[in-house]
Amino acid sequence: MFSLVIALLALVAVMVLARVTGFRSQRPSDYAALGPKFDPRVHLAGPILCEGVIYGPLGRVTSRFLADMHGTWVGDQCRLSEAFVYDSGVQQNRAWALTLQADGSLQATAEDLVGTGIGHVAGNSVQMRYKIRLPQSAGGHVLNVVDWMYLMPNGTIMNRSQFRKFGIKVAELVATMRPAS
Repeated sequence: MFSLVIALLALVAVMVLARVTGFRSQRPSDYAALGPKFDPRVHLAGPILCEGVIYGPLGRVTSRFLADMHGTWVGDQCRLSEAFVYDSGVQQNRAWALTLQADGSLQATAEDLVGTGIGHVAGNSVQMRYKIRLPQSAGGHVLNVVDWMYLMPNGTIMNRSQFRKFGIKVAELVATMRPAS
């Protein structure tokens, strides 16, 4: 019994440490003074090429993808369409509706989001938090997503997202997004 208590305490300690030092501990204010400045109206506009990988819960690549994206802004409203092709041959489309608020925050909706996603633009980064419903072919689960985009000096966006269910990381995505030539 004593060893079980020690094991549970160790697990809780590891989870707390990861929460305060890892990916989830980042805050938009950490990047507020860094450049180049990420302006969604500029950097998420027009045709965008995307390449990425998805890692499973054990850190192994489970899927690779290419995507053609296109952002169309009218004032502070954007429609960001995405057309994914996965290495399995599966194709997926998504259309985001983004609204840039005066305070630099973003609101996001899409057909497979549960509720409204909330984002924050700060310095060279954008952080988004939302809930996404997987397709029925992938189980239909609802996952909590923390999504970070970092603008590089050459205009490429590095994207890293973590997907969690019951607080446990079940997938991670790493992708590049760059203006189509």
